[in-house]
Amino acid sequence: MEAPAPWMDWAQLDIFPGSFEKCSLLTAALTHAGLYLLMFLGFVNQLLFTPKVATERNRVGYAPLYNPFEQFYSRYVYRRVRHIFNRPICSTPGAELTLKERATDDYNWSFRFTGAEKRCINLGSYNYLGFAAPEGECADAAEAAARRYGLALASSRAELGSTPLHQELEETTAKFLGVEAAVVFGMGFATNALGIPGLLGAGTLVLSDENNHASLILGLRLARVAVRVFAHNDMRQLERLARDAIAERRWDRIVVVVEGVYSMEGSIVPLPALVALKKKYGLLLYLDEAHSVGAMGARGRGVVDHWGVAPGDVDVLMGTFTKSFGAAGGYIAGAARLVDAVRARGHAHAYAHAMAPAVCAQVLAAMRAIAAPAGELRVRRLRDNTRHFRRRLRAMGVVVFGHEDSPVVPMLVYTFSKMAATVERLTARGVATVGVGFPATPLNKARIRFCLSAAHSRAQLDRCLDAVQQVVDELGLQYARAV
Repeated sequence: MEAPAPWMDWAQLDIFPGSFEKCSLLTAALTHAGLYLLMFLGFVNQLLFTPKVATERNRVGYAPLYNPFEQFYSRYVYRRVRHIFNRPICSTPGAELTLKERATDDYNWSFRFTGAEKRCINLGSYNYLGFAAPEGECADAAEAAARRYGLALASSRAELGSTPLHQELEETTAKFLGVEAAVVFGMGFATNALGIPGLLGAGTLVLSDENNHASLILGLRLARVAVRVFAHNDMRQLERLARDAIAERRWDRIVVVVEGVYSMEGSIVPLPALVALKKKYGLLLYLDEAHSVGAMGARGRGVVDHWGVAPGDVDVLMGTFTKSFGAAGGYIAGAARLVDAVRARGHAHAYAHAMAPAVCAQVLAAMRAIAAPAGELRVRRLRDNTRHFRRRLRAMGVVVFGHEDSPVVPMLVYTFSKMAATVERLTARGVATVGVGFPATPLNKARIRFCLSAAHSRAQLDRCLDAVQQVVDELGLQYARAV
């Protein structure tokens, strides 16, 4: 690689501001104190009462099966709020869904169904464009494909697992994204975890955002590449890492791995700045558009469309069909040579079960709908719903993370107990949402994650916001320093 030119002039780059307010020292102290108190009570409980769980015996010379802290945390902290997680549903996850109500007789060790059901407005699913529906063009196409090809193909793509639907989906995906070629997989997580090792290997340095998804991290580990992590969306630190890497040795390639929209932060990658860095230092760019394809940009083509960046400026475009398309699976797209390499060396193509034909048909129908004029109306409605929801939330005095157009809207509640109480009280008011806490987030950053959809009406969102306002007032969640 050539020696780097002078530093980037960051003042010339339009990196739009996001909302990422830091919590006060008092809030951080109270949050840690509450969690440590829970853990202290757990230790006392463990001393007084023998845990009724399996214990390892005769394991000399073997690696432990369990991490002792994770075991303890699961039993004495997570179990206290386990009832707000993994809640079963018995309907399509559309604008509304139906929860199956549960009860516990042993303090959340186990649950039983009560036979009751609760209808809620759905703010927890990634149904960004509203294609998760039991009827309509997508459902009809999926049904027709299942009747013709069956539910599954019982084979990998490299053997007898390809149908005309798979070929059509790959061609349509490439055209939709504006690139030469694409390859599709039956599982979104595996697209990263098993696709990356087929692309990267020894001699590669990866510069990875600290908030990258677990599938990306696993893929990098399996690829056995050198990895250096930069602070979330920090282009200045990324530039320093790139310069240092170029100066220290000659790498075969240096690859930047980022996401389009980050599902825990609600943040959007500053793609123009990233592309400028890529071109200046001769880097390669791997962009995970799982939460942005379909949901971002005037035409629903993701953050590439949102920022007006040429698709060719991104070397590897990865995305999933599990969110905006209401289906399953994922894709890797880009130059034809790149896609051929993934087909030849990617384990998901050679060994994993092929995408179900009904899923192919669902994605194809959704992609055609997005490309039609009515599809752009869906994208616009999602953007309008997102901005309306974020603005009203901020007016309540709560801390809202992310950028204005991100359909993932995290509301910070900080403490573990308030996270559980917020989910409980919103559910009681007919709003289904998701609470996220440690270890998925740092200790003092528990949050409620709202996911917006084009299927939501303004009346539904206002009902949800009224319920949120009531819970915010009851629990004292007004942590924002300025409204």
